[in-house]
Amino acid sequence: MTTPTLDQSLGFLIGSAYRRLSTHYARELKPYGITPEQWTVLYTIVSYPDINQKAIASHVDKDQPTTARIVELLEKKGLITKTVSATDRRAYLLNATAEGQALLAATRPVEQQHLISAFAGLSESQLRELRFMLDTIRRNTGEPYED
Repeated sequence: MTTPTLDQSLGFLIGSAYRRLSTHYARELKPYGITPEQWTVLYTIVSYPDINQKAIASHVDKDQPTTARIVELLEKKGLITKTVSATDRRAYLLNATAEGQALLAATRPVEQQHLISAFAGLSESQLRELRFMLDTIRRNTGEPYED
């Protein structure tokens, strides 16, 4: 069996596609003063009011220290608020401010156009299959940030 060239390696192709998607998206979001990682956390907070940092880390597939840094940045930018949980005084509940909700609303079309451009030429059935395959790879490789 011959060793595949780098551009035939599935691991390389997946990583390269991710890096290109992320770099392009970061450029698109730059005028809004938010990174793709911050946008994903903000999106999760808007989607799940009163969510805690541990749940966010699980949703966005990041470790808790990284998630905590992103949450701190979003709070400093005035995009979210943190309040102490009534049921667990060690946990903070996170919610988007009006400014955070407005930023998300303004950037959703940017995200949608970014994805439309990235996946141009793929049919709906190919996109469904791609989602299935990527989800299978994620499950096969574990969920390293679930505590």
